[in-house]
Order: sequence, then structure tokens, then C-alpha cells
Amino acid sequence: MGLPGAGSAAFGDEQSPRRLLGATTVYEGRVWDVVSEQFSLTDGGEAITRDFIRHPGAVAVLVLNDDGQVLLLRQYRHPVRMALWEIPAGLLDEDGEEFVDAAARELAEEADLTARQWHVLVDLFLSPGSSSEALRVYLARGIGDVPEADRHTRTHEEAEIELQWVDLDAAVDAVLEGRIHSPSAVAAILAARVARENGFVDLRPATTPWPEHPSQHATWPHGAVLED
Repeated sequence: MGLPGAGSAAFGDEQSPRRLLGATTVYEGRVWDVVSEQFSLTDGGEAITRDFIRHPGAVAVLVLNDDGQVLLLRQYRHPVRMALWEIPAGLLDEDGEEFVDAAARELAEEADLTARQWHVLVDLFLSPGSSSEALRVYLARGIGDVPEADRHTRTHEEAEIELQWVDLDAAVDAVLEGRIHSPSAVAAILAARVARENGFVDLRPATTPWPEHPSQHATWPHGAVLED
């Protein structure tokens, strides 16, 4: 027996805020904080405590050129002690900046590229059991170069970035063979391969709202109303 609603247009995740009984900031970091929240699944139910990373959210870009190649970048990630093949990405850390504008900014800063065509490729919660990080991945096409004089100076780990164009099918093979581990890259590559089958015509416009993103909740950062 299939899942209720599976295969229907209405099938999907949905918001389900629970009453918040208390919230404290356990740790204030340079980029994100760790918070501890107490909530109940039902009114009057048992209080549950969960600690998680409160994250501003991020955007990422899968760049596809006219030869059917995607742009991957290699960057060191200290928590896992690995140099990972990823796609251009960055935080939503500019007040009032639209998601697609942030993606275009990151593409220019990390890859020295511009794009004329933008579509939403996939939306993700990267680790919903431990972080509020929400990521929107765009497909960018119609590629151009950022003028030399306007290019961003990359520092720290970004100074070591290596760029490589890879055939989309070869990138899919790398994912399925376990050679690429970045969740944004994995999701974007596989989604692009599926979307390519019908010429990308079913992708959403770049300006499509994302009301599920935590930053769009009226009660963010806590996502629920505190008990009186």
C-alpha cells in the first residue's frame, strides 16, 4: 500500500509549528548560533527539549554551459577534513537581499561568472534534525565572465578554490559512485540530470517564493509563539 497522497499534486512537506514553551541561546557564533528550545507536540503534552543550529540560510548555483558541462569547485572543509567538490554557494547574510540576487553574487565571487538565465532547481533543508539551515539551489545558464577589474578577492579557504567544468553525466556518475559528498552538489547534479530529460521546461522561475524558508516566518527565529 502506498503512502497517503503519494503521487498526487498535493503530496509534500508542510509547516507544522508546535507551541514553544521556552527558548535560550546556548552559544553565539560568528555565523550562526546554537539555541535550546522547549516545546510540546500537543497542548498540555510532555515538554521536549531540542538543541539546534539557528542558521540564516544559504543559496547555491549549478552552472550549466552550452556544452552540457556543470561547474564544480574544489574547496577545503575543515569539519570533515576534506577537500570537497562543490557548487558555488553562500549565506543569506545581506539584509533585504533576494535569494536569486544572493546566488548571482556568490557566483560572481566564487567563480567570476555571470548568468542570463536563472531557474529554481531544488529546495533543501540540509540537516533538519540539528539545524534550521535552508538552501535554495538555482540552475544558471547563459554564462558570461565578470570583468577582471570587478572580480572578488577570495580569502581564507576560498583562496584555494579550484574550478573545473565536468560533463553532467560524468558528475552524476561521480555522485552515484560515492566520489562527491557535498549535499548541495549531490542534489543539484541529480536534479539537473532529471530536469534535462524534458529540456528544463518544468523548472520554477527564479523569483518563485519560498514561504517554508525559516527567514520568511513571521515568528522567526523561533518559529512559534511562546507560551504565556
